[in-house]
Amino acid sequence: MPESDGQGGPAPAEAALRTPGSCAELFWVFHHLALQGFGGVLPVAHRALVERQRWLTPVQFVELLSLAQVLPGPNVINISLIFGDRHFGWRGAVSATAGLLAAPLLIVLTLGLLYRHFATNPLVAGALRGMGAVAAGLVLSTAAKLLPTLRKSPLGLLAASGLASAAFIAIGLLRWPLAGVVLGLGAVGMGLALWRMRAAPGGAT
Repeated sequence: MPESDGQGGPAPAEAALRTPGSCAELFWVFHHLALQGFGGVLPVAHRALVERQRWLTPVQFVELLSLAQVLPGPNVINISLIFGDRHFGWRGAVSATAGLLAAPLLIVLTLGLLYRHFATNPLVAGALRGMGAVAAGLVLSTAAKLLPTLRKSPLGLLAASGLASAAFIAIGLLRWPLAGVVLGLGAVGMGLALWRMRAAPGGAT
């Protein structure tokens, strides 16, 4: 059911939602966000797809990101494939992914050649450390933006926070294999969400 704005109409996020008009539009939007993604494209993808283009609501973005994280490969590549396929089939998947990879591929190859010559320069090393701090800040800011969507999750804030903490301890502190942690905690999270949905009045059967 769409959310209500309290006056019988759809919520603003749902009312403003639009869809991409063509494969070309998909290509250029993903191409543009890729060129802004120094230090990580995910925060830029949220801003482009949710805030600027209004192709996704915050909740839909979290759901798409969750699916992308459990699939092999980089999250943002999986997002482009799934989102493009959802609207234009394989042509949309190819267009979105090509837009995401075309220019960055050339930039990375060029920077890689330059890095071979200037890697020992103290200014270059300091700049890279600074970019790492910026990338961490972008990821944290995106997490803060996505946090309110947990209110609509069947897990609830407490259970979701517990699973996130368990993942941090297992991967960040204990150094357990990523695949095993994702499969294990992912199965626990899905099982708990399904149990709560079934237990809710009018829940799934």
